[in-house]
Amino acid sequence: MLGVVVAVAIGVVVGVLVSRVVQSRQRPVAVEAAVEVSDSDDEVARLLGEAVDHLEIGVVIAAPSGTIRYRNTTAEAFAGTHLGLLLDENLSSLLAQTRGGARARRLVDLHGPPRVWLELSADPMPDGGAVVTLRDVSERVRTDAMRTDFVTNISHELKTPVGAVAVLAEALMDETEPDVVHRLADHLVEESHRAVRTIDDLLKLSQIESTRPGDNPVSVNAIVESALARGRAVDGGRAVEISAFDPPDDLWIRGDERQLLSAVGNLVENAVKYSHPGGSVQVRTRVDDVAVEIMVADQGVGIPSRDLDRVFERFYRVDKARSRETGGTGLGLSIVRHVATNHGGEVLVSSQEGEGSTFVLRLPATLVVSRAQTESKRPGTSIGTGTEESTP
Repeated sequence: MLGVVVAVAIGVVVGVLVSRVVQSRQRPVAVEAAVEVSDSDDEVARLLGEAVDHLEIGVVIAAPSGTIRYRNTTAEAFAGTHLGLLLDENLSSLLAQTRGGARARRLVDLHGPPRVWLELSADPMPDGGAVVTLRDVSERVRTDAMRTDFVTNISHELKTPVGAVAVLAEALMDETEPDVVHRLADHLVEESHRAVRTIDDLLKLSQIESTRPGDNPVSVNAIVESALARGRAVDGGRAVEISAFDPPDDLWIRGDERQLLSAVGNLVENAVKYSHPGGSVQVRTRVDDVAVEIMVADQGVGIPSRDLDRVFERFYRVDKARSRETGGTGLGLSIVRHVATNHGGEVLVSSQEGEGSTFVLRLPATLVVSRAQTESKRPGTSIGTGTEESTP
């Protein structure tokens, strides 16, 4: 808010100076000769112009007629583009509202691509014109939308199992048939575990987002082997073949062991859960001068192209019915993305519906450590192989 106020103040001053310059150019020569223009005024105008040009906020100054007198560098960047044409339409409408002396504000949604949200704020000036500031609030809008979606989703995700627990508990109170009691108790335990998994994954995601990753040597081969073990543990008797190919010998990278295991483990578990019975999951590791890549590929149900851009969102599920069947929380791929980001990398996905998916955890090669550096790893440290169920 303070930045906006400062920008408006500077914009008003620049507008007044621009107005003076325009008026001076329109005076007769004899009158202009009688007007003393001080060097200090010119210097102030120049400095203010440079300052406004360096603002991340766009500044537009309009004459009383609505004609644009000045745009700073940020605002000028839109000129001549498709987004610029849409922006000019909104500017004209906004300036019309200021002619009565009132301030006007508007949030403009420019669909792009890329989609951009601009907050326009127009203030009337003493000469009847107006100064408009433009702020790119795209990140804020997306964050607010994510926060709203998160609250809605977590309420739904926890309400479902908690509600089921309540219903099952009530049914158990009056039930005397042993077989029915046993069946209801099984469902009660299942729903309880579902709620616990959701809470655990939320805590894990929160921890990953709020803490810096470790900086110790981590064996990539050990990470992959542990992830394979987790994948086999969630196979559920469907005979999915899980194998690793081309593992580089003695490859170590500097990072957070728990986070990396969580990321690769989630990718392998997802691949197994979304594979057909008797299918195969392959894990390949590749390293070059640019990156270390851990690729997890399956031949399962695949992901529709419309969902590829959203699979890393919290609680987003491609197939909600199958997610309930596999017991996923919808947080696994979000965890993978945050782990990749924490290590300066990224996670990529390619998929064909009905043919399978390939996920690639891509980390910068600068994380690779030499054999001598691995000696700093404490002897006897092992990586756990406990399962953490989560699905897209």
